[in-house]
Amino acid sequence: MKGNGYKTVIYDCDGVMFDSFEANLAFYDRIMSLMGLPPLDRRDGEQMRVLHTYANREVLRYFFLDEALFNEAVRAAAAIDYRDLVPYMRMEEGFRETLDALAPRYGLAVCTNRSTSMDLVLESFGLARYFGCVMTASKVANPKPHPEPLLRVIDHYGIAPAEALFVGDSDVDRQSAQAAGVPFIAYKANLPAFARIGRHEEILELLG
Repeated sequence: MKGNGYKTVIYDCDGVMFDSFEANLAFYDRIMSLMGLPPLDRRDGEQMRVLHTYANREVLRYFFLDEALFNEAVRAAAAIDYRDLVPYMRMEEGFRETLDALAPRYGLAVCTNRSTSMDLVLESFGLARYFGCVMTASKVANPKPHPEPLLRVIDHYGIAPAEALFVGDSDVDRQSAQAAGVPFIAYKANLPAFARIGRHEEILELLG
């Protein structure tokens, strides 16, 4: 065990590892286009929050309550090649350097409500080698805010929830961490948390 008691650092993807707002918006705009609908309004704060924090099927359910339209939207989403959207993503400043510092001493994991695109994103940015566990919405029955994804990461590493830290940026992340008993670090977010950081390097100070 490390001197501070922590063994694993877990990261949310969107809004934490990457500024992926434009990629997410482009993804759902493409779904709308395939369905013959107008693009989403980026000025609608609630719509933007939903598409940026929830799992794909939950986002589509939010937009399409009708079952037939929902199923059509799911098919449209499956037809999109996410490789076209990776260029819209920007890695957060200092993230890779922070992983370089953490990797020799801590297990590293991703816990995201992305479904099938996460491996592609990690490989595209040369980050796959850092993470011993990548937990996505497609690997669980209940995505965040349910605790299942984080508990699956905890189980993978064979540690207690209190021996991990989860870095997230949304209330969905906070709720998942609270339910799993994992200390929550809020990244660029004014949320109730064990700690708040505005730069990735600050976690190194927290861990000593």
